[in-house]
Amino acid sequence: MVDDAALFPPGNRHEVATPVPQAVADHLDARAGEFAGLLGPMLCQASRLAELITELAKAKPSSPVPLSLVCDTGLGGVPKALSIIEGRQELLALRMVEMPAPSDVDDIWLERVSEFVPEDITRVVEPRRGGEGWLDGVRRVAEHGCWPKLRTGGQTAEAVPTVDEVAEFLAVAGSLDVPFKATTGLHAAVRGEAPETGFTHHGFLNLLVATARSLSGKDVRAALESTDSAALAEEARSLSDDAANAVRDVFASYGSCSLKDPVAELEGLGLL
Repeated sequence: MVDDAALFPPGNRHEVATPVPQAVADHLDARAGEFAGLLGPMLCQASRLAELITELAKAKPSSPVPLSLVCDTGLGGVPKALSIIEGRQELLALRMVEMPAPSDVDDIWLERVSEFVPEDITRVVEPRRGGEGWLDGVRRVAEHGCWPKLRTGGQTAEAVPTVDEVAEFLAVAGSLDVPFKATTGLHAAVRGEAPETGFTHHGFLNLLVATARSLSGKDVRAALESTDSAALAEEARSLSDDAANAVRDVFASYGSCSLKDPVAELEGLGLL
């Protein structure tokens, strides 16, 4: 459920991303650890791919590290990046390619994504949030077999979507044939004010419970607004196996700059 976004800044202008050698060491430790089942792929920008490969070659992982390639060099840079990854299959196993969508998520651009990224690789596209056409863009992304991405934070308060915006997104997401992933801003399990930014962030447990409620016709907004960690944990814990699987079929994963923090919080809430 937790994709390793250590190579990205934490969404706080006062902090920087983890250095590549440390990020690689932490990821390999987590993958060999007790809660490896919680861990998704390692996210790496196309522009930093060479750095990552250099450090992985030094670390000599026992098996290829699952990778999500984040296209920060434009769609045109994807073929070269894929070629580099293909040449280092002993180090990297490409699982996912992620990219921001242009302001107008049109069919021609989405068809180009399908041409550049092989069918066996998950394609994740982030429509630009806001405006009348945002949710139409989300639907269009899914129609082309791509996972939509929900950005839940950033370096300004305006970068955090409102509770209504997240609820509207979940209403659409539950009707799609593909799951979604979330990115940025889910620094804690439960909604609250982050001391490093001074504004309120969404919680990844809130999002999980809200997804469950969206599938069962319950009050989604109340779940997103809740700051009651015990109640949220109890609601998540009470889901049947079928309900839990249905939730994860919709909410696939989220990116976190820390792997230890989500584990510590989920352990503390009795959810692992």
